[in-house]
Amino acid sequence: MKTGLSIFILLLIVSYCFAQESELDKRNGFKDIKLASSIDSVKGAVFKKDFKEKGHHPAKLYSIDHPDYQSISEVPIKSIEVKTYKSLIYEILVITAKDERLMKGMERALGKPVYNVRDQSYNWSGKKVGLRFKSHAKNQLQLLYTSNIIHIMMREDKSKKIDDISDDF
Repeated sequence: MKTGLSIFILLLIVSYCFAQESELDKRNGFKDIKLASSIDSVKGAVFKKDFKEKGHHPAKLYSIDHPDYQSISEVPIKSIEVKTYKSLIYEILVITAKDERLMKGMERALGKPVYNVRDQSYNWSGKKVGLRFKSHAKNQLQLLYTSNIIHIMMREDKSKKIDDISDDF
């Protein structure tokens, strides 16, 4: 009897976990800047530079300058930068003025975060999206959205390159 009850509870928990899509995954980015979407879909994207992400992956950095991204409610946005891999957005960095209402609003929208002592940040995570919230400067905060999907793609591409090299021997 105990085993049957244990299995039922376990199945209930597993089905609940799979049925729940996190609010962070539903939003999939900042405002209408969506992770894993094309940079061409972002209003006001201005190319800044090419670089290598973690020394391996060719990526591009864009700044976003558009009136739609001037503020989060009453909190002014200082800057927005977007990183792309193969023209797909994998990181959105939003720098805002420091305002305690921002954290309260995020907790209300996304739930309670996990605090990371090592880098003094608050973190939310979903299956597809991660979000880190922390102090950026004395009077600024940073929101860093990351796409787990594109990071997996980057790892797979790196692995393919290694396989290609090993096949050439």
